Amino acid sequence: MAAACALTAAVTVLPLVLGGDSGDGARPAGQQVAQASPAKAGTCKDPEASLSPSSADGPTIDRIKKAGHLVVGVDQNSYRWGYRDPANGRLDGFDIALVRAIAKNILGSKDKVIYRAIPTNQRVEALQEGKVDMVVRTMTINCERVKQVAFSTAYFQAGQQVLAPKGSTITGYNATLKGKKVCTATGSTAYDALRATSYGAVFADTPSRQRTVPNQLDCLVELQLGLVDAVVTDNALAAGQAAQDPAVDLKGEPFTTEYYGVATKLGNDDLVRRINQVLVDYRKGGGNSPWMQAYRKWLSADLKGIDGPPAPKYR
Repeated sequence: MAAACALTAAVTVLPLVLGGDSGDGARPAGQQVAQASPAKAGTCKDPEASLSPSSADGPTIDRIKKAGHLVVGVDQNSYRWGYRDPANGRLDGFDIALVRAIAKNILGSKDKVIYRAIPTNQRVEALQEGKVDMVVRTMTINCERVKQVAFSTAYFQAGQQVLAPKGSTITGYNATLKGKKVCTATGSTAYDALRATSYGAVFADTPSRQRTVPNQLDCLVELQLGLVDAVVTDNALAAGQAAQDPAVDLKGEPFTTEYYGVATKLGNDDLVRRINQVLVDYRKGGGNSPWMQAYRKWLSADLKGIDGPPAPKYR
């Protein structure tokens, strides 16, 4: 538990304050491209399909350049993805590396970023209220969210999976969860999955036994304290939690296929296209691409066998 608590205590990222007016903190690899046709009105067949890439400026990009910095919603507690390293005080991880690449492209410097820590269930609201320019926080692209925010092309493939102590009788996302207390983050796709099919797990909706939390790292702490029997989250996040605590591991196989995207406010098309251009360049180079370099540095020890990013889809 000490490692998990240390990560939380070391963070000094600016907190996000929601509500009221938007203020002035932010403005209101060589793989074949998979082409996608526009979905008909009222349907959502391919939520990962995004706008075509472009290096052109536009009103959103102009506002960011005038401000002189990006304001980005990130996680501060996800080991390997977005966390403050207690050894050097540096915010780092796979998502943070991508933020720096975007800032370098738009502003000419990877350091012109204001980071705002955002709980899982406040990512959409932060964008809609103009508190951040974008969210880079292991955010899954899905049909419900594309109605609320705009996404880049996918930059990582993940899936929901169960994390539990190594000696647990829980074997995965199945009937072995019956009667078990399961922790997940409010507003996450794991929470939605449990609501749809809980297998008898206790995870929410019982006031005296509430097991949903604002951030996934809180689930690891609850698991370590014996307050819950398992965690359901993205396997990418769970692998980082298992790296923090060798007494737990991933159970079974991922039971969904999900893709992370950079989220922006609806209507900020020039910013979406610019991010997609950054991702085009980020994927280039095969095994020496910036994407693969970030993967090897941050994720390969815990998520083995990944040979490249997901292919982009455009509409």
